[in-house]
Amino acid sequence: MTREITTILEASREWVGTFNAFPLEMITKLFNIDVDGWREITPISKGCRVWSNKNQEMGYIKEIKENEDREEIAVIELDNGEKVEELKEDLSREEDDYFPMWGTMWQFSDSCDNWWLENHLNEMADCGFRIYESDEFGYFFGIDGAGYDFYEAHWIPLYNKRGLQWHTTV
Repeated sequence: MTREITTILEASREWVGTFNAFPLEMITKLFNIDVDGWREITPISKGCRVWSNKNQEMGYIKEIKENEDREEIAVIELDNGEKVEELKEDLSREEDDYFPMWGTMWQFSDSCDNWWLENHLNEMADCGFRIYESDEFGYFFGIDGAGYDFYEAHWIPLYNKRGLQWHTTV
């Protein structure tokens, strides 16, 4: 029997249901066995907390734009309330913990999705995911948040960025 997927929420749920889900405790144990074989590869994106080297202060990225030399410039609201601009490449991400807050991390089960992830790290980060790479186990991603609708905030935007069209469009 074939089931018709009509809404983008249904399509997103169907897609997310194909992912491999891992408890964060398991990922942490694997990380501790081979610390040098794991790295966070999440690019700096809008909304993330950064250290401004130029201003020697923490802040949040409000916008990323290009200058006339096609370099990415981050508009940062510093903790003191001042808005500044700095080259994105000169910033460093600042997180509360090495791993995301939510107790589950995911891995794509489809090689096409993994290819997309490798080539679209910025788009993945723009959807609010933190991304990790293990030399032995490949890519993992997680959500640094709790207490809100993950589908609305993360999964549906990721489905859209991925370019999937599993839902009925009118």
